[in-house]
Amino acid sequence: MLRMSDRGLELARDKMQDAGVAPAAVDVFSRFYRLLEEGASGLVREDDVDPLTDLPRHADLEVEPGRAAEALSKTAIIKLNGGLGTSMGMDRAKSLLEVRRTADGEALSFLDVIVRQVRAARERTGARLPLVLMNSFRTQDDTLAALAGYDDLAVDGLPLDFLQNREPKLRADTLEPVEWPADPSLEWCPPGHGDLYPALHAGGVVRALLDAGFRYACVSNSDNLGAAPDADLAAWFADSGAPYAAEMCLKTPADVKGGQLVVRRSDGRIIQRETAQTHPDDMDVSLDPTRHRYFHTNNLWFDLEALAAELERTGGVLELPLIRNTKTVDPTDPESPEVVQIESAMGAAVAVFEGATAIEVGRERFLPVKKTSDLLLLRSDVYELTDDFRLVARTDAPLVQLSGTYKTISAFDARFPSGPPSLRGASGLRVDGDWTFGADVTARGDAVLPEPDGGAGSVPDGATITGSGLD
Repeated sequence: MLRMSDRGLELARDKMQDAGVAPAAVDVFSRFYRLLEEGASGLVREDDVDPLTDLPRHADLEVEPGRAAEALSKTAIIKLNGGLGTSMGMDRAKSLLEVRRTADGEALSFLDVIVRQVRAARERTGARLPLVLMNSFRTQDDTLAALAGYDDLAVDGLPLDFLQNREPKLRADTLEPVEWPADPSLEWCPPGHGDLYPALHAGGVVRALLDAGFRYACVSNSDNLGAAPDADLAAWFADSGAPYAAEMCLKTPADVKGGQLVVRRSDGRIIQRETAQTHPDDMDVSLDPTRHRYFHTNNLWFDLEALAAELERTGGVLELPLIRNTKTVDPTDPESPEVVQIESAMGAAVAVFEGATAIEVGRERFLPVKKTSDLLLLRSDVYELTDDFRLVARTDAPLVQLSGTYKTISAFDARFPSGPPSLRGASGLRVDGDWTFGADVTARGDAVLPEPDGGAGSVPDGATITGSGLD
């Protein structure tokens, strides 16, 4: 158990206050710091929970079109846009990364697709449908510059964005704020997406939406283009009377990580368990789709009146479970000092709201990009970009596995100079080692490229990759 003096917390609070961090975020950090100091791990043991079962299904909803349009007219779209894509070697907003091209060759970023999804839903239903982004101090300027070209986006004077908070990384040995003069920006980290609540409170966003006549909000990650505005889901949520709902997907072999909802045996309450909250001894059973059938998409629905009441009651300090995340101060340097990042998950608020619920949605609602292999799949011919800017799979998505050579965006793009291979006829694609792909390459079946001789290889124009390699 960690037993520290008050010095670490005092130094951290001073650092946050000097940087202008919102008071609610400082209070949230202080609460988590005390839990961390007491040795809290945030672990949720398998013996203490039961699996979530018998959810209603999005596919079974039968909603009258007028009712769907009415519900969407009272809905706002909130996107979490604080990620830099550091795991892919990026140093700017991941949402500015090119994800698709239109039929006439226009390059579209995640942000472009999101805006056009919102525009299409407005045209289809007549809803005002505001789009509000939660940016970080690292993504705000680039994002707002990119949005400047969409002069029809803002709604009724509502803000286009609000700012998530930041907190100091703590030295693992002392729990004091780390100092890193080589790059002081690395002394800070985002507090996890659970920061949504104090950030909303500090920015006055919920009250502004309510005052503008909106009642509901759909929140999702900006790198998940599957979470497009959906009028039927809006109507289901409005009719449920629930204060909060989560979208859940059935697990597939690709779903080896991610949060899940479980039922706490002690009180029958639905709670969230993230991968970082799963004890190593429980990991296999938590991933077992025969026991825990669903994983969390991180697409959430809120009744804004219920959310406003909870934020006002707590001052934005919701009692979410602690997630203790250990990293190095410089993510690119494993020899740099070990730090602790205090995090929380926004989905954990399911335990805060009495009457919270969930719904099973199809895989089309969950298309996140966390690695370059995910990006290759979304850029490929497996998906079609529709007129309303949804990405629709035309076949079952294959499992794509790329070697570490392709980890960064720059290395990835350099190895696909003519675009991605055709994956529509593939059940899987595994690329070992370092291959550069030519034009019009096709993968068939369970395709495999073994490590090339000589350290690097080239896939010729027009080649076909099968289970036995290049044909």
